[in-house]
Amino acid sequence: MIDGFVIPLLKIVIVLNATLVGVTYMVLLERKVIAWAQSRLGPMRVGPHGILQPIADAVKLMLKEDITPARADKWVFTVAPIISMVPALIVYAVIPFGPEVSLFGRQVTLYITDINVGLLYIVSVASVGVYGIILAGYASNSKFPLLASLRASAQLISYEVAVTLTLVSVVLMSGTLSMVGIVRAQESAHLWFAFAQPLAFGIFVIGSLAETNRAPFDLPEAEQELTGGFHTEYSGMRFALFFLAEYANMIVVSSVATTLFFGGWLRPFPNWAALSFLDFIPSWTWFLIKSFVFLYFFVWVRATLPRYRYDQLMRLGWKLLIPLAIANLVLTGIIRVALL
Repeated sequence: MIDGFVIPLLKIVIVLNATLVGVTYMVLLERKVIAWAQSRLGPMRVGPHGILQPIADAVKLMLKEDITPARADKWVFTVAPIISMVPALIVYAVIPFGPEVSLFGRQVTLYITDINVGLLYIVSVASVGVYGIILAGYASNSKFPLLASLRASAQLISYEVAVTLTLVSVVLMSGTLSMVGIVRAQESAHLWFAFAQPLAFGIFVIGSLAETNRAPFDLPEAEQELTGGFHTEYSGMRFALFFLAEYANMIVVSSVATTLFFGGWLRPFPNWAALSFLDFIPSWTWFLIKSFVFLYFFVWVRATLPRYRYDQLMRLGWKLLIPLAIANLVLTGIIRVALL
Protein backbone atom coordinates (compact mmCIF):
# COMPACT_ATOMS: atom_id res chain seq x y z
CA MET A 1 0.00 0.00 0.00
CA ILE A 2 2.75 2.47 1.00
CA ASP A 3 5.14 1.62 -1.84
CA GLY A 4 2.40 1.27 -4.45
CA PHE A 5 0.23 4.28 -3.67
CA VAL A 6 1.30 6.60 -0.83
CA ILE A 7 4.93 7.20 -1.85
CA PRO A 8 4.14 7.78 -5.58
CA LEU A 9 1.35 10.15 -4.56
CA LEU A 10 3.72 12.09 -2.28
CA LYS A 11 6.27 12.31 -5.11
CA ILE A 12 3.61 13.68 -7.47
CA VAL A 13 2.50 16.32 -4.95
CA ILE A 14 6.10 17.39 -4.24
CA VAL A 15 7.07 17.59 -7.93
CA LEU A 16 3.93 19.52 -8.92
CA ASN A 17 4.29 22.04 -6.11
CA ALA A 18 8.03 22.45 -6.73
CA THR A 19 7.35 23.02 -10.44
CA LEU A 20 4.67 25.66 -9.82
CA VAL A 21 6.87 27.49 -7.30
CA GLY A 22 9.80 27.22 -9.70
CA VAL A 23 7.69 28.69 -12.51
CA THR A 24 6.67 31.73 -10.45
CA TYR A 25 10.24 32.49 -9.41
CA MET A 26 11.52 31.75 -12.92
CA VAL A 27 9.51 34.79 -14.03
CA LEU A 28 11.24 36.89 -11.36
CA LEU A 29 14.65 35.58 -12.42
CA GLU A 30 13.93 36.47 -16.03
CA ARG A 31 12.82 39.99 -15.17
CA LYS A 32 15.92 40.50 -13.01
CA VAL A 33 18.40 39.13 -15.56
CA ILE A 34 16.93 41.16 -18.41
CA ALA A 35 16.98 44.23 -16.16
CA TRP A 36 20.67 43.69 -15.38
CA ALA A 37 21.38 43.24 -19.10
CA GLN A 38 19.74 46.63 -19.68
CA SER A 39 21.55 48.32 -16.75
CA ARG A 40 18.49 48.71 -14.52
CA LEU A 41 17.22 47.04 -11.34
CA GLY A 42 14.02 45.23 -12.26
CA PRO A 43 11.27 44.54 -9.68
CA MET A 44 12.28 46.07 -6.32
CA ARG A 45 9.04 47.16 -4.61
CA VAL A 46 7.42 43.98 -3.25
CA GLY A 47 9.57 42.48 -0.51
CA PRO A 48 13.36 42.74 -0.15
CA HIS A 49 14.81 43.31 -3.63
CA GLY A 50 11.43 42.35 -5.12
CA ILE A 51 11.59 38.73 -3.91
CA LEU A 52 7.83 38.65 -3.22
CA GLN A 53 6.91 39.98 -6.67
CA PRO A 54 5.78 36.52 -7.97
CA ILE A 55 3.23 36.30 -5.14
CA ALA A 56 1.88 39.75 -6.03
CA ASP A 57 1.68 38.74 -9.70
CA ALA A 58 -0.22 35.54 -8.84
CA VAL A 59 -2.73 37.43 -6.68
CA LYS A 60 -3.20 40.02 -9.43
CA LEU A 61 -3.93 37.36 -12.07
CA MET A 62 -6.39 35.55 -9.80
CA LEU A 63 -8.29 38.76 -9.04
CA LYS A 64 -8.44 40.10 -12.61
CA GLU A 65 -11.73 39.86 -14.47
CA ASP A 66 -11.85 36.79 -16.71
CA ILE A 67 -13.39 37.95 -19.99
CA THR A 68 -14.68 35.70 -22.77
CA PRO A 69 -15.18 37.41 -26.17
CA ALA A 70 -18.82 37.49 -27.26
CA ARG A 71 -18.26 35.52 -30.49
CA ALA A 72 -15.66 33.10 -29.14
CA ASP A 73 -16.22 29.35 -28.96
CA LYS A 74 -16.61 29.46 -25.19
CA TRP A 75 -15.99 25.79 -24.40
CA VAL A 76 -12.85 25.50 -26.57
CA PHE A 77 -11.72 28.95 -25.37
CA THR A 78 -11.75 27.61 -21.80
CA VAL A 79 -10.21 24.19 -22.52
CA ALA A 80 -7.29 25.48 -24.65
CA PRO A 81 -5.10 26.83 -21.79
CA ILE A 82 -5.68 23.61 -19.84
CA ILE A 83 -4.49 21.56 -22.84
CA SER A 84 -1.31 23.68 -22.91
CA MET A 85 -0.68 23.39 -19.17
CA VAL A 86 -1.33 19.70 -18.46
CA PRO A 87 1.31 18.17 -20.82
CA ALA A 88 3.96 20.48 -19.34
CA LEU A 89 3.28 18.97 -15.90
CA ILE A 90 2.73 15.26 -16.60
CA VAL A 91 6.08 14.99 -18.42
CA TYR A 92 7.72 15.03 -14.97
CA ALA A 93 6.41 11.51 -14.38
CA VAL A 94 9.52 10.08 -16.07
CA ILE A 95 12.15 12.73 -15.29
CA PRO A 96 14.79 11.22 -12.94
CA PHE A 97 16.06 13.75 -10.39
CA GLY A 98 18.39 11.27 -8.74
CA PRO A 99 19.08 7.57 -8.06
CA GLU A 100 17.79 5.50 -5.17
CA VAL A 101 18.41 6.94 -1.71
CA SER A 102 17.79 5.63 1.78
CA LEU A 103 15.06 7.59 3.57
CA PHE A 104 13.87 6.58 7.06
CA GLY A 105 15.24 3.08 6.53
CA ARG A 106 13.45 2.67 3.19
CA GLN A 107 14.93 2.76 -0.33
CA VAL A 108 13.22 5.54 -2.28
CA THR A 109 13.81 6.52 -5.92
CA LEU A 110 14.09 10.23 -6.72
CA TYR A 111 11.71 9.96 -9.66
CA ILE A 112 8.03 9.15 -9.95
CA THR A 113 8.44 6.20 -12.31
CA ASP A 114 10.88 4.71 -14.80
CA ILE A 115 9.34 3.18 -17.92
CA ASN A 116 11.28 1.57 -20.74
CA VAL A 117 9.85 4.06 -23.27
CA GLY A 118 10.33 7.17 -21.13
CA LEU A 119 11.85 9.29 -23.90
CA LEU A 120 9.06 8.32 -26.31
CA TYR A 121 6.53 9.28 -23.63
CA ILE A 122 8.13 12.74 -23.29
CA VAL A 123 8.12 13.38 -27.06
CA SER A 124 4.51 12.22 -27.38
CA VAL A 125 3.13 14.19 -24.43
CA ALA A 126 5.11 17.37 -25.10
CA SER A 127 3.79 17.50 -28.67
CA VAL A 128 0.21 17.76 -27.40
CA GLY A 129 0.81 21.19 -25.85
CA VAL A 130 0.76 22.97 -29.22
CA TYR A 131 -2.88 21.90 -29.67
CA GLY A 132 -3.76 24.28 -26.84
CA ILE A 133 -2.18 27.15 -28.78
CA ILE A 134 -3.93 26.17 -32.02
CA LEU A 135 -7.31 25.83 -30.32
CA ALA A 136 -6.84 29.14 -28.47
CA GLY A 137 -6.21 30.92 -31.76
CA TYR A 138 -9.23 29.30 -33.40
CA ALA A 139 -11.63 29.74 -30.46
CA SER A 140 -10.82 33.43 -29.94
CA ASN A 141 -12.54 34.33 -33.23
CA SER A 142 -9.92 37.03 -33.81
CA LYS A 143 -7.47 37.45 -36.66
CA PHE A 144 -4.31 37.98 -34.61
CA PRO A 145 -4.68 34.86 -32.41
CA LEU A 146 -5.56 32.82 -35.50
CA LEU A 147 -2.39 33.95 -37.30
CA ALA A 148 -0.37 33.14 -34.16
CA SER A 149 -1.84 29.63 -33.92
CA LEU A 150 -0.97 28.96 -37.59
CA ARG A 151 2.58 30.14 -36.92
CA ALA A 152 2.84 27.90 -33.86
CA SER A 153 1.70 24.79 -35.74
CA ALA A 154 4.11 25.39 -38.65
CA GLN A 155 6.94 26.14 -36.23
CA LEU A 156 6.32 22.95 -34.24
CA ILE A 157 6.37 20.76 -37.36
CA SER A 158 9.58 22.40 -38.56
CA TYR A 159 11.55 21.94 -35.36
CA GLU A 160 9.95 18.81 -33.89
CA VAL A 161 11.42 16.74 -36.73
CA ALA A 162 14.98 17.94 -36.11
CA VAL A 163 14.71 17.57 -32.32
CA THR A 164 13.27 14.04 -32.60
CA LEU A 165 16.11 12.97 -34.91
CA THR A 166 18.66 14.22 -32.37
CA LEU A 167 16.90 12.19 -29.67
CA VAL A 168 17.19 9.08 -31.85
CA SER A 169 20.95 9.71 -31.95
CA VAL A 170 20.99 9.71 -28.14
CA VAL A 171 19.01 6.46 -28.12
CA LEU A 172 21.58 4.88 -30.45
CA MET A 173 24.34 5.93 -28.06
CA SER A 174 22.61 4.64 -24.92
CA GLY A 175 20.73 1.66 -26.33
CA THR A 176 17.58 2.46 -24.33
CA LEU A 177 14.56 4.77 -24.22
CA SER A 178 14.50 4.77 -20.42
CA MET A 179 15.50 8.14 -18.95
CA VAL A 180 17.22 6.43 -16.01
CA GLY A 181 18.92 4.05 -18.46
CA ILE A 182 20.28 6.98 -20.49
CA VAL A 183 21.87 8.47 -17.36
CA ARG A 184 23.33 5.06 -16.45
CA ALA A 185 24.70 4.71 -20.01
CA GLN A 186 26.57 8.01 -19.63
CA GLU A 187 27.94 6.80 -16.30
CA SER A 188 29.12 3.53 -17.89
CA ALA A 189 30.66 5.31 -20.88
CA HIS A 190 32.49 7.78 -18.57
CA LEU A 191 31.28 10.49 -20.95
CA TRP A 192 28.43 12.97 -21.07
CA PHE A 193 26.60 12.69 -24.39
CA ALA A 194 26.99 16.46 -24.96
CA PHE A 195 30.65 15.71 -25.73
CA ALA A 196 29.91 12.60 -27.78
CA GLN A 197 27.05 14.28 -29.67
CA PRO A 198 27.87 18.03 -29.82
CA LEU A 199 25.93 18.58 -33.06
CA ALA A 200 22.85 16.80 -31.67
CA PHE A 201 23.07 18.90 -28.52
CA GLY A 202 23.28 22.14 -30.51
CA ILE A 203 20.27 21.19 -32.64
CA PHE A 204 18.35 20.18 -29.50
CA VAL A 205 19.01 23.57 -27.88
CA ILE A 206 17.93 25.54 -30.96
CA GLY A 207 14.88 23.35 -31.49
CA SER A 208 13.93 23.67 -27.82
CA LEU A 209 13.96 27.45 -28.07
CA ALA A 210 11.66 27.24 -31.09
CA GLU A 211 9.30 24.65 -29.60
CA THR A 212 8.82 26.62 -26.40
CA ASN A 213 8.18 29.83 -28.40
CA ARG A 214 11.10 31.58 -26.78
CA ALA A 215 13.21 34.38 -28.25
CA PRO A 216 14.57 34.57 -30.89
CA PHE A 217 11.81 32.21 -32.12
CA ASP A 218 8.83 33.76 -30.33
CA LEU A 219 6.93 34.46 -33.54
CA PRO A 220 3.58 33.11 -32.20
CA GLU A 221 3.70 35.77 -29.47
CA ALA A 222 5.17 38.65 -31.48
CA GLU A 223 3.69 41.66 -29.66
CA GLN A 224 4.77 44.13 -32.34
CA GLU A 225 3.00 42.17 -35.09
CA LEU A 226 0.21 40.19 -33.41
CA THR A 227 -0.51 42.29 -30.28
CA GLY A 228 0.29 39.34 -28.00
CA GLY A 229 -0.33 36.37 -30.27
CA PHE A 230 -2.57 33.45 -29.43
CA HIS A 231 -3.46 34.75 -25.94
CA THR A 232 -4.46 38.24 -27.07
CA GLU A 233 -8.10 37.71 -26.03
CA TYR A 234 -7.26 35.96 -22.74
CA SER A 235 -7.24 37.50 -19.28
CA GLY A 236 -7.30 36.44 -15.64
CA MET A 237 -6.54 32.83 -14.72
CA ARG A 238 -6.85 31.50 -18.26
CA PHE A 239 -4.07 33.85 -19.34
CA ALA A 240 -2.10 32.74 -16.27
CA LEU A 241 -2.35 29.10 -17.39
CA PHE A 242 -0.71 29.95 -20.73
CA PHE A 243 1.94 31.87 -18.83
CA LEU A 244 2.57 28.92 -16.50
CA ALA A 245 2.66 26.49 -19.43
CA GLU A 246 5.43 28.43 -21.19
CA TYR A 247 7.70 28.53 -18.16
CA ALA A 248 6.88 24.97 -17.13
CA ASN A 249 7.91 23.88 -20.63
CA MET A 250 11.19 25.76 -20.18
CA ILE A 251 11.87 23.79 -17.00
CA VAL A 252 10.89 20.54 -18.75
CA VAL A 253 13.27 21.22 -21.65
CA SER A 254 16.08 22.07 -19.23
CA SER A 255 15.46 18.87 -17.27
CA VAL A 256 15.40 16.74 -20.44
CA ALA A 257 18.62 18.37 -21.73
CA THR A 258 20.30 17.73 -18.39
CA THR A 259 19.24 14.07 -18.44
CA LEU A 260 20.09 13.32 -22.06
CA PHE A 261 23.29 15.30 -22.56
CA PHE A 262 24.81 16.18 -19.17
CA GLY A 263 24.54 13.05 -17.09
CA GLY A 264 21.39 13.89 -15.15
CA TRP A 265 22.10 13.64 -11.45
CA LEU A 266 25.78 12.63 -11.92
CA ARG A 267 28.46 15.01 -10.67
CA PRO A 268 31.03 16.28 -13.18
CA PHE A 269 33.41 13.47 -14.23
CA PRO A 270 31.93 10.92 -11.78
CA ASN A 271 34.69 8.40 -12.51
CA TRP A 272 37.55 10.72 -11.60
CA ALA A 273 38.84 9.90 -8.14
CA ALA A 274 40.44 13.36 -7.93
CA LEU A 275 36.95 14.91 -7.84
CA SER A 276 35.53 12.50 -5.26
CA PHE A 277 35.35 15.38 -2.75
CA LEU A 278 32.29 16.56 -4.73
CA ASP A 279 30.34 13.47 -3.67
CA PHE A 280 29.16 15.21 -0.49
CA ILE A 281 26.77 17.27 -2.68
CA PRO A 282 23.47 15.34 -3.08
CA SER A 283 22.73 13.94 -6.53
CA TRP A 284 19.49 15.89 -6.92
CA THR A 285 21.43 19.11 -6.27
CA TRP A 286 23.64 18.44 -9.30
CA PHE A 287 20.51 17.90 -11.37
CA LEU A 288 19.05 21.22 -10.24
CA ILE A 289 22.31 23.10 -10.84
CA LYS A 290 22.59 21.81 -14.41
CA SER A 291 18.92 22.57 -15.11
CA PHE A 292 19.34 26.08 -13.71
CA VAL A 293 22.23 26.73 -16.12
CA PHE A 294 19.95 25.87 -19.03
CA LEU A 295 17.19 28.10 -17.66
CA TYR A 296 19.64 30.97 -17.34
CA PHE A 297 20.67 30.34 -20.95
CA PHE A 298 17.02 30.72 -22.04
CA VAL A 299 16.82 34.11 -20.32
CA TRP A 300 20.24 35.22 -21.58
CA VAL A 301 19.24 34.47 -25.18
CA ARG A 302 16.05 36.53 -24.80
CA ALA A 303 18.05 39.46 -23.44
CA THR A 304 20.65 39.22 -26.21
CA LEU A 305 19.24 38.14 -29.57
CA PRO A 306 16.62 39.86 -31.76
CA ARG A 307 13.61 38.01 -33.11
CA TYR A 308 13.93 36.13 -36.42
CA ARG A 309 11.74 36.93 -39.38
CA TYR A 310 9.26 34.17 -40.14
CA ASP A 311 10.90 33.19 -43.44
CA GLN A 312 14.26 32.95 -41.62
CA LEU A 313 12.65 30.74 -38.99
CA MET A 314 11.28 28.30 -41.57
CA ARG A 315 14.48 28.31 -43.61
CA LEU A 316 16.58 27.50 -40.55
CA GLY A 317 14.36 24.59 -39.60
CA TRP A 318 13.84 22.92 -42.98
CA LYS A 319 17.05 23.76 -44.86
CA LEU A 320 19.65 23.58 -42.09
CA LEU A 321 18.60 21.82 -38.87
CA ILE A 322 16.75 18.85 -40.40
CA PRO A 323 19.54 17.97 -42.90
CA LEU A 324 22.14 18.32 -40.12
CA ALA A 325 20.07 16.13 -37.80
CA ILE A 326 19.72 13.44 -40.49
CA ALA A 327 23.47 13.55 -41.23
CA ASN A 328 24.27 13.30 -37.52
CA LEU A 329 21.91 10.33 -37.14
CA VAL A 330 23.45 8.50 -40.11
CA LEU A 331 26.98 9.15 -38.83
CA THR A 332 26.04 7.99 -35.32
CA GLY A 333 24.54 4.80 -36.75
CA ILE A 334 27.67 4.07 -38.82
CA ILE A 335 29.97 4.60 -35.85
CA ARG A 336 27.73 2.52 -33.61
CA VAL A 337 27.73 -0.40 -36.06
CA ALA A 338 31.49 -0.12 -36.61
CA LEU A 339 32.19 -0.32 -32.88
CA LEU A 340 29.98 -3.36 -32.27
